[in-house]
Order: sequence, then C-alpha cells, then structure tokens
Amino acid sequence: MNRAFSRKKDKTWMHTPEALSKHYIPYNAKFLGSTEVEQPKGTEVVRDAVRKLKFARHIKKSEGQKIPKVELQISIYGVKILEPKTKEVQHNCQLHRISFCADDKTDKRIFTFICKDSESNKHLCYVFDSEKCAEEITLTIGQAFNLAYRKFLESGGKDVETRKQIAGLQKRIQDLETENVELKNKVQDLENQLRITQVSTSPAGSLSPQSPSTDIFDMVPFSPTSHPPPVPTPNGTQPPPVPGRAAEIRGVQNGTNS
Repeated sequence: MNRAFSRKKDKTWMHTPEALSKHYIPYNAKFLGSTEVEQPKGTEVVRDAVRKLKFARHIKKSEGQKIPKVELQISIYGVKILEPKTKEVQHNCQLHRISFCADDKTDKRIFTFICKDSESNKHLCYVFDSEKCAEEITLTIGQAFNLAYRKFLESGGKDVETRKQIAGLQKRIQDLETENVELKNKVQDLENQLRITQVSTSPAGSLSPQSPSTDIFDMVPFSPTSHPPPVPTPNGTQPPPVPGRAAEIRGVQNGTNS
C-alpha cells in the first residue's frame, strides 16, 4: 500500500498486534460516499475524489439530507463499513485490495482510501469525515498493513491465499443471506396479494336461507299460509272445517247481494 501519511521511524504503533490480528479496532465516522477513480494511487487522485464527493454532499445537505454515520472495523483482514445500530455490513474492503490510504493535510477531518472492487474490478475511492480521529484511523490501517505483510513473510504467502478463500466464502454467504431476505419479502408480498384477491372475489352480503319460524308451544313449523291442526271435540268427533279467508269473503258478498 502506498501510504500518503508520514510516520517517524521512532514512533510506535498505536495498537497491539493481537488487537488487529485476532480482533478489530472500531471507529465511528461520517461516510461521504465512494466514487470511481482512474488510478489505484496518488494524492491528486484522492484529492479530486474528495472534492467531487464534498460537492455532492453539499448539494444533498442543502436538500435536507444528513451525512450518514458508519462504524469502521479495521483488522489485518480489511476494513469493514457497517451501519452503527444494526451492524449491517455495507462494504467489506479486503486489505489486499486496498492500494492507497491517506488523510487530508488541508482538512484534518477527512481521510480516504482506494480499494479495488471485487466484482467490477474498478478502483473506488472511499471518503470519510472524522472530527478527531482521521489521522489515527489512517495510521491504524497502516499498522494493519504492516502486520499483514509480516504475517505474509512468515507464512510464505500461504496465509494470504487462505484469507482470499475465506473472504470469498464470506462474500458468498453475505450474497446468499441478501438473496434469502429478498425471497422472503417476495413470498410475503404474494401472500398479501392472494389474501386481497380472496377478499375481493368473495360475494358480499350473502345470506344463508332461513328455516321457517317455529311456534314455541307445540314446536310445529309455522308460516303465514299454514293452518293449525284440527283439535278433537270431547265426544271424539271432528269439528267442522274452518272456512278459509277466501270462503268468508265470498259468504259476506253473497249475503250482501241477497
């Protein structure tokens, strides 16, 4: 890695080797964004990228958008960029793909690094804003490179290949997890659409046929057109049939005419 920062020969590193090789060093910063650059290194290259992203961020700020905050996790395996609350990994920049790292000497809050994207193979410049830790973060990345290089020499290069394989598997796992979440969302959408379709196609206000009313005394079905059953007289004979309503009307009319 080409380091654009200066470190005195007698200056010791800020962190223990174990902290960077077995764990990671976390930092909080504001993420101005990333942009493609033509070269993998160079102070002028990152300066133009910083100027470009600052201008884009200024426009977004005027529209009411805030600079997103991120968490950086630095180790000998790379630099991870996470969402601070959910810890979701937004970018995983492997150390062997980072070609340049620098803090801005004119603006002490800005630091940046260039990383080669694993999918597009394009060089992307990542720019961050840290009010107090810009230089410290840059030095920490430099220390991670120093430790990784020493480990490379001790292992004869085998460790680097192993890390590449592990990084590839981790990337595959991350892609599968993202795909799984997308599939779950699609299934949920289909279930919601099916539920809406079933509700809209069902007949509204459909009523089941009602049975005729029942007299609570003799439990015989009763309707307006039915007649009560004949009741036997004390001597066992049946009473004369009760004339219907139409017969009564005809009898009254005949009496009037007579």
